[in-house]
Amino acid sequence: MVKERARILVVGGGYVGMYTALRLQRKLKGELRRGEAEITVVTPDPYMTYQPFLPEAAAGSLSPRHVVVPLRRVLDRCRVLIGEATAVDHAARTATVTTLATEEEGTGARRLTYDELVLAPGSVARTLPVPGLAEHGIGFKTVEEAIGLRNHVIEQMDIASSTRDPALRDAALTFVFVGGGYAGVEALGELEDMARQAARSYHNVGRDDMKWVLVEAAGRVLPEVGEELGRHTVTELRRRNIDVRLRTRLESCADRVAVLSDGTRFPTRTVVWTAGVKPHPLLAATDLPRTPRGRLKCTPELRVEGAPHAWAAGDAAAVPDVTADAPGAECAPNAQHAVRQARVLGDNIAHALRGEPLTTYAHRHAGSVASLGFHQGVAHVRGRKLKGFPAWVLHRAYHLSRMPTANRKARVLAEWTLSGFFAREIVSLGSLEHPRAEFELAAGGNPPEEPPRNPKGSS
Repeated sequence: MVKERARILVVGGGYVGMYTALRLQRKLKGELRRGEAEITVVTPDPYMTYQPFLPEAAAGSLSPRHVVVPLRRVLDRCRVLIGEATAVDHAARTATVTTLATEEEGTGARRLTYDELVLAPGSVARTLPVPGLAEHGIGFKTVEEAIGLRNHVIEQMDIASSTRDPALRDAALTFVFVGGGYAGVEALGELEDMARQAARSYHNVGRDDMKWVLVEAAGRVLPEVGEELGRHTVTELRRRNIDVRLRTRLESCADRVAVLSDGTRFPTRTVVWTAGVKPHPLLAATDLPRTPRGRLKCTPELRVEGAPHAWAAGDAAAVPDVTADAPGAECAPNAQHAVRQARVLGDNIAHALRGEPLTTYAHRHAGSVASLGFHQGVAHVRGRKLKGFPAWVLHRAYHLSRMPTANRKARVLAEWTLSGFFAREIVSLGSLEHPRAEFELAAGGNPPEEPPRNPKGSS
């Protein structure tokens, strides 16, 4: 039994937030039933997004509903509060939270008190002061952005098919992806595969009319899979007529023209930014210790250093890698560590409440897998290197095994099975971004000339 009633606040509903709360409601099942503990999860979305499946959702291989996990269904013994934590005063054990109702109420942000704090807000896109990026760039971190990108790509093909302006046609059929990590390479591979299939339905747009460009500042792509498989990835992409530019940066995309550091200029209507992530801004609005890179300083037990009753894991935390040979090494901020850290974190909070010894987080990196679309992939798992179709199958099998809940696993597997018999549905639903426009016009109003500024959607 816990020594006294414990109020546990989990900030974030991603990998770490969901899995930690899930572990806690299992470990503290009796305490929750007796009212000796309560768990509150503050998250901006009522679902957890399984991000490795975003490229397939963008390409139409998976339904967007099947790559997200409803938090209220999974965390049935937790209180899920849809809102944003804007500041944390750990010395006073309070968190400032805005919800969907605070603006309507006009009472300002709420202050939640807690006894144990789990900070797992994740990360946000790391951008650079590139001219035109804020106006024309498209991110690829949320399911809304993934679906918006699919709609956008198909709409560009529609524009190219109907215009008589050769310059507009070329710009519409030029797609620039910035960043050669997992997100950039997998998104590019899947969407190029989708566009190739979609082109069969156009009478005047062929696969050779489209130009796909990958821009990477480093000298290789997919550094997680190793140098050899990185070179293979570049070779495979170039075999598909994808222009891979290494040691190259995007200097500007103003006026819908992508200007690269090597002097090349591409008139384009599509610039997808996947050039890394950075810690969530919330961490700067706390009184907790951080590293020079902005992540929370943590112990191997996932406590925040020098801050009793504060815990962190995942992208927000700098967790020492006790399995590394080099001193001072930290766990990489990836999903593989985040899921495993969340389980240890949930266990340790339960141990701490009961006065039991804590567990040290230790996990040696097992390997990496990546899909390139077109039934191609690369994988480096426990010293073994795979390429092509076997790696693509391994990529799917691994991520299917990691997908939360049997419900979602079954739905994803069913969609993959059906895709073996039927072609994927390739249709743009861009009107979903403005669902009331037609009704406003019919009712005598004026539909918005520009899309509303939704931070989660793409233009």
